[in-house]
Amino acid sequence: MSPARTTGSVLLMLVALPLALLPLGAPSAAAAGEASPHSAPRVLPLTAGYGRVTPAFRRTIDQIVVAGRAAGRALSARSSPRALVDDLVRCATFEGQRYCLGTGWTDRTQSQVRSQAMRQLRQPQLASAERTGDLSAYDALRQDARMSPARRAAAQRAELRQAARSVAKVWLLRHQIQGLPLPQDFYVRHPEVRRAGLAESRTTIGSSGGGSSKVKHWGDYPRHASVLDPKEVAQQHRTYWCGPTSMQMIAWGWHHKRRAQQHWARRLGTTTDGTSITSMVDVVNRDTGYDRASYAGPYITLDIGDWTFAQWKLLIARHVVDYRAPVVLHPVLLQRFYPYLDHDGSGHFQVGRGYRKRPDKTPLLGYFEPWNQQRFHPDEPFIDRVQWRAAYQSYRANEAHFQHDIGV
Repeated sequence: MSPARTTGSVLLMLVALPLALLPLGAPSAAAAGEASPHSAPRVLPLTAGYGRVTPAFRRTIDQIVVAGRAAGRALSARSSPRALVDDLVRCATFEGQRYCLGTGWTDRTQSQVRSQAMRQLRQPQLASAERTGDLSAYDALRQDARMSPARRAAAQRAELRQAARSVAKVWLLRHQIQGLPLPQDFYVRHPEVRRAGLAESRTTIGSSGGGSSKVKHWGDYPRHASVLDPKEVAQQHRTYWCGPTSMQMIAWGWHHKRRAQQHWARRLGTTTDGTSITSMVDVVNRDTGYDRASYAGPYITLDIGDWTFAQWKLLIARHVVDYRAPVVLHPVLLQRFYPYLDHDGSGHFQVGRGYRKRPDKTPLLGYFEPWNQQRFHPDEPFIDRVQWRAAYQSYRANEAHFQHDIGV
């Protein structure tokens, strides 16, 4: 073979190799005219894939499941709120991070989570509030209580295993955004952590033996960025389908193929009472590729009740720019936060997909809004699917939800 032909073959292989390594699915292009993280040179941020369930994790899971099964044998949907909370709201600690069934990762103690659930159960639903599809605490507990003990134990075990496998991501987010020091030997115990490229290294992360990596701040991110195609949107077909519709748009952005809302309602286990955020996070992980370590890593339900607005908007930027993935927003749909509403609504799901910085003003948050009140009340104003609204108002709406969590 001639030298020229050999050189040409080598160059062809070098060009083809990166193409072969691209994921099968990928997010849609950003809206025209908006800066897109997909068009910039690829920078590997620090995130984590799925970890393993260690023997210590298995013992913790077994203890929670066995104790719950013993306590919950007499439960039914007619049990008192106190019995439901005491028998079903249980928390496990994995490497110093607390995960509560049905709630997600939280800094609150099990006692505090139970107290918050009881306060929410005692709070009457506003007569004027429209139920748009978020599952209330009482309905979530009643659904669990209707299960047989064996089925409930299996569901709890699966939820806790998934949580245990994502603990590295929880530590990384709390470290990078809240400044929580990483445990000793963190990188040794978690080889699933994806290291940042050497080119972006600037500040050393702790003394955990993981080398150095840049810890990014709000000013390090571009002026505006977004993910998902603004044409791939839909309004919810039923009043209690904000979850299936949000999931429809998230999966549409990954597969570039639209599947019916009824399909996602089945996948999520949605009932006329609504959808839980833990189901939303679970289906994002199972039915898209956004949970790959080259994107966001495993999605988690994260309590951000103690997060500042600065930390919250940094989390949004990190997801959009570094992870190139959407956020499962979980606000309360109240008029004081969303002026396009004709009246107050319930807990709700939206798809976070971008931000825009503004000089001397709070930034805008870009999101897909599945709720269109005009579909169900023709005399009320139409609500657009693609929204750009004050990010601080969305932050307050998220904090106003009794669970104050988010799917990231």
